[in-house]
Amino acid sequence: MRKLLLCLQCLVLAFIPNVMNAEPRDSVSFTTSQAIDTYGALLRNLSLYYVDSVSTQQLVQRSIDQLLESLDPYTSYIPKEKSDDFKYLISGEYGGIGAVVAQHYLPEDTTNKTFNVVISDPYEGMPAQKMDLKAGDIITAVDGKSVKGKSVNEVSELLRGTPETFVKVTVQRSDKEITKKILREKIQINPVSYYGFLNDSIAYILLSQFTDKAADAVKGALINLQNQKRIAALILDLRGNPGGLLDQAVEIANLFLPQNKEVLSMKGKYSQWDQTLKTTEQPILPNLPLAVLINSSSASASEIVSGALQDHDRAVIIGSRSYGKGLVQSTRNMPYGAHIKLTTAKYYIPSGRCIQAIDYTHRNEDGSVGKVPDSLMKEFKTDNGRTVKDGGGIMPDIEVKNEQKLDISYYLFTKNIIFDYATLYAQRHKSIPQPEAFTIDSATWNDFKDYTIRQRHFTYHLASAEYMDRLAEVMQWEGYDERSKKEFDALKEKLKVDVATDMEHFRTPITQLLEEEISKRYYLQKGGIRKSISFDPVVTKAIETLSDKNAYEKLLTPTEED
Repeated sequence: MRKLLLCLQCLVLAFIPNVMNAEPRDSVSFTTSQAIDTYGALLRNLSLYYVDSVSTQQLVQRSIDQLLESLDPYTSYIPKEKSDDFKYLISGEYGGIGAVVAQHYLPEDTTNKTFNVVISDPYEGMPAQKMDLKAGDIITAVDGKSVKGKSVNEVSELLRGTPETFVKVTVQRSDKEITKKILREKIQINPVSYYGFLNDSIAYILLSQFTDKAADAVKGALINLQNQKRIAALILDLRGNPGGLLDQAVEIANLFLPQNKEVLSMKGKYSQWDQTLKTTEQPILPNLPLAVLINSSSASASEIVSGALQDHDRAVIIGSRSYGKGLVQSTRNMPYGAHIKLTTAKYYIPSGRCIQAIDYTHRNEDGSVGKVPDSLMKEFKTDNGRTVKDGGGIMPDIEVKNEQKLDISYYLFTKNIIFDYATLYAQRHKSIPQPEAFTIDSATWNDFKDYTIRQRHFTYHLASAEYMDRLAEVMQWEGYDERSKKEFDALKEKLKVDVATDMEHFRTPITQLLEEEISKRYYLQKGGIRKSISFDPVVTKAIETLSDKNAYEKLLTPTEED
């Protein structure tokens, strides 16, 4: 499944040229036919003569996986039984009830071995939500059969099925057991997770992935926003967007770039594969001030769009350095209904830079790979003459550092304390204000503290304290334990966990997570997004930048250093 999830960080080409008569840029000495003969002979000998029984299928699958892992993380073999998952990643479409399910460890289990599968997010307007399944519902049975002990993937498979067929889902909610007969539908996940106005004139679009309908979804959102009121500026949020289809990246860039502008070029093993992709139509918003938000999880197609807009000085890029994936994947049919997704080229954005951050073709002796060091990055110029660099993802024009830390709020979230309290809160309160206006008051905060400490008996272990324990062992081995005992003990004392004190110290990030999760209970995913935007420092910086015309234009103008 991990390989399939990595498919999202790819660019899939619809057509691969004929290479029967093409000459590769690099010659090979060991022919493919020799390799096939050798491998076939090896399998035959193992099957016929190995002392124990051998599963040829398992051997082949294992060898394929290890072979491809030695290349790069994006080249993968997709067996026939995984084809539906692969199609879903490309189209965002499947048959089911329209809900995210998650593994949820029982509060009393400190070993993390006993868990339930719960409804995490019912999608708005889809069967689960229409039949009143709620976040926090524990799935106990599907079609009358218990799902106790089944994994998230196993439960998901039971819930999925052919559209227009029924599935019975039994859930535990508080002290009630509820069974719903749900008609499966064709579930189409909208790649635009949310769009709206952040103030009187600045619009916002959150694009979560580049599926085959991403460009139409962004264009539709823009048209709807224009019909509501005049748009003075736009924020396009690509943070956390792992990429997807190449043609969608080009079409989305074309919404803002003039016709016949280069978006990217590609160079592969064969010169016949080299091509340059340009915009083909006139943009619908050619001059609208634009800010694009990126972070370290913005990859592939996200980097094409943000990089092309940066190179053409069409948008201000805000956030943190992007992932750094400049490799192109293509899908080929394989025997018996399987497919292979393989890296076939590198892509270059209009200034000529490749944003690939890791060189998988040159590995260290231990097999590891390293990022391109800053000292080896080359400088390139945008259309206006601004300096940009290659080899490390897209660097934002305005960097907003990620202030998130692994404090107690992280552990409260990952241990499902925040999720479970939001479920209880929703059971006790019929409604809340709109997400932007909703806040946790003192009574709710104190109730949450009591729930966390007294009811859930929550505790956690600092990673720094664990490192201190390891350091103590090394110091003892080296004979320095007694000499540094006083200072060491004082530091260990400071690292002791006090949940009540830590919760007060980190009240702000905890409160933000709580408000976001509770907002989702009443306004679903869009409610959580709307709440998170209200205290998002990157969005705040984008609004500030777009509201100052002179500052915006200055960012797109070369400096003396350039």
